[in-house]
Amino acid sequence: MIVRTTDEITGTDRDIADGAWRSKRIVLAGDGVGFSFHETVIEPGSVNEFHYANHVEAVWLIEGEGELLDRETGITYPLGPGSMYLLDGHERHTVTVRERMRMLCVFNPPVVGDEVHDENGVYPLKTVDA
Repeated sequence: MIVRTTDEITGTDRDIADGAWRSKRIVLAGDGVGFSFHETVIEPGSVNEFHYANHVEAVWLIEGEGELLDRETGITYPLGPGSMYLLDGHERHTVTVRERMRMLCVFNPPVVGDEVHDENGVYPLKTVDA
């Protein structure tokens, strides 16, 4: 059994910030469960381009407001508390934040913990030696 709090993660190597977002990585690849689980906060007024070419991501927004643009289709979706989106096709997407967003995210395959987005918004695919 694994039990962790975001308070104990804050300020450690599981607490990653990159520009307008901060990700507290609660479950990582090294935990050996097949996915990673993060609490991510994105600051208001920011426009964030992402593309998880190597991962499937599920996002559940629990606080804040903004919009999600699917850059593959041009469709824009409003986001608010209770919104969920699943990037099951590795879609290039843009998240525009009106009110600070706090979300819970699941990645498969799991991230190892130190990933940040490259110039294309992509996390590199990393693995942990068993």
